[in-house]
Amino acid sequence: MSTLLRIARLRKCFGERVQFDIERLSLDAGRAYVLTGVNGAGKSTLLRVLAGLEGAQAEGVVFDSQATTLAPYPPLMRAAVVYVHQHPVMFSTSVSANIGYGLVARGMPKAQVARLVDAAMEWAGVAHLRGSDPSRLSGGEKQRIALARARVLEPRLLLLDEPTANLDGAAREQVLALIPQLVRGGACVVMACHDRDLIALPGVARLKLRDGRLERRNADRDGPSIALVT
Repeated sequence: MSTLLRIARLRKCFGERVQFDIERLSLDAGRAYVLTGVNGAGKSTLLRVLAGLEGAQAEGVVFDSQATTLAPYPPLMRAAVVYVHQHPVMFSTSVSANIGYGLVARGMPKAQVARLVDAAMEWAGVAHLRGSDPSRLSGGEKQRIALARARVLEPRLLLLDEPTANLDGAAREQVLALIPQLVRGGACVVMACHDRDLIALPGVARLKLRDGRLERRNADRDGPSIALVT
C-alpha cells in the first residue's frame, strides 16, 4: 500500500493543556483505520484537525506524495478529504439535494450531478427516500445519507466520527455494511469509535490515543495484531 498522508509531528493544545502530541502519523491509501481511546482523549479533535476544521502544530506534512501544510489548509487536501460528523447536518431540502450539495458547490453540471446522486442513493439504500424531508428521517437513514453525500465526492481520505453511535438493530447493520465498500472503492477511511464490530472488521488497523500519544496496531487477516507505539 502507498502512503496517503504522513505527518512527522502533530501537536494540539488548548491553552496550557496538551490534548495530544503525536510524533508520527501515517495513513495508507485504500485502508481502514479505527481510532479509539477514552472519552476526552482527543479522537474527534484529531479528525477535525486532519479535516482542516481545527488548527494544530504540524511538521513534515506530506499528502499524496506532495509536501504541504495543515495551516493554511491546502486546496489539495480540501478537495480530497471529507469529514462526517457523528450527528450529520441535514439541509431542509430533500434527500437527493443533500447528497448532491457538494457536487453542486463544485460547479458540476446538473445532469452529471443527477447521475452521481442516483448511483449514491442506490449504493446507500436510500433511493426510496429521494424526495423526503430529512428532518423526518431516522438516525440510521440520516447516517446512510451522510455516507452517500461523502462517497459521491470520491474522497481520498474519509473521516468518520462515531458512524454507528446511537444506532441499533437494522440501522446499525446497514451502516456497518457500507464501510468495507468505501475502502474497496479506494478511500482511506478513519473511524473514531468504540464499536467492537467496527474494530473487528477484517483488515482494519487500530489507532489508539492514550495519554496524548498514538499507538498503532496493524491488522493481520491471518493472525493477531502487532502493537506499535509512535
